[in-house]
Amino acid sequence: MPPGAPVAPVAPPAAAPIPAAPPPAQALAPIAPGAQAPGPRNITEFRGQRVERREGGRTVFTEPGRIIVQDPNGQSFIRHDEMDRFRYGARDIRVERDGADSRTIVIRPDGSQIITVTGRDGQLLRRIRRDDRGREVIIIDNTYRDPQAIGGFYVDLPPPVIRIPRDRYIVESEDASPELIYDTMLAPPVERVPRRFSLDEIRYSPSVRQLMPSIDLDTINFATGSWDIAPDQAAKLQAIADGLNKAISRNPKEVFLIEGHTDAVGSDVDNLSLSDRRAQAAAELLTRQFQVPEENLTSQGYGEQYLKVPTDGPERRNRRVTIRRITPLLNGG
Repeated sequence: MPPGAPVAPVAPPAAAPIPAAPPPAQALAPIAPGAQAPGPRNITEFRGQRVERREGGRTVFTEPGRIIVQDPNGQSFIRHDEMDRFRYGARDIRVERDGADSRTIVIRPDGSQIITVTGRDGQLLRRIRRDDRGREVIIIDNTYRDPQAIGGFYVDLPPPVIRIPRDRYIVESEDASPELIYDTMLAPPVERVPRRFSLDEIRYSPSVRQLMPSIDLDTINFATGSWDIAPDQAAKLQAIADGLNKAISRNPKEVFLIEGHTDAVGSDVDNLSLSDRRAQAAAELLTRQFQVPEENLTSQGYGEQYLKVPTDGPERRNRRVTIRRITPLLNGG
């Protein structure tokens, strides 16, 4: 199988939903521009805080800011609370109850608001941008649920048939021109999208994500066990940020998934947590340094589950961030 080829998915044997991420240790509060978020910055600093339990045939790990579910067949899924990412530079943050739902309102210095609506189970329902004049744009409508989805999060589709050149399906950012990066961010699905998919179905179903071309960025070097991006590495995101900003200016409802991947060195659980935190760090940097609207981004880690180069040893190309436009998947094409 060629590198990066779509992989036939394996349905998770446990059909229970993925639990909500643990709430933040502190109440949500704005973080000043340029300030570092409180808490550990290296996986060794909180590994001892990880709690393991058995639940319905699965192993569940809870750690600061994350919950990890490991199925008996070895598949693992991680969930985090994205509201942490919206704290940077906010003027104020408030939480309101609306019946069984919760509305978290992030107020920016210019008076615009990002409103995140979650259900009683903690799952995202809608993300809305309201400008300073009260006009609203729904960025993500996540209210659709397909009763056939396994556990409400997994869709078992066959891998798509790729009819475009491989180097246009998975674009290597290191060698790509800004024009190619931008074109990939606007490229259509490689096959017809059969229906709307929820954000969870996109996050956790590889065959759904594989309907969209992607851009691999494997040139950022993280320190071992860390998710901090050094200043000298940040410039490598410039072309990606320019493409994202241009695409979002063209369509303010565009949504992009920032994926984190590791090589196969280390434990599965550590790698999954690390990849998720690195994907979030990349999304944060795109907003803080390059002004990519945070509400148009979402992030997810996959650890060592989708190796680009099949090896158990250290491999730089497996330690990568992947950018993928998911708007057609959320909207049904």
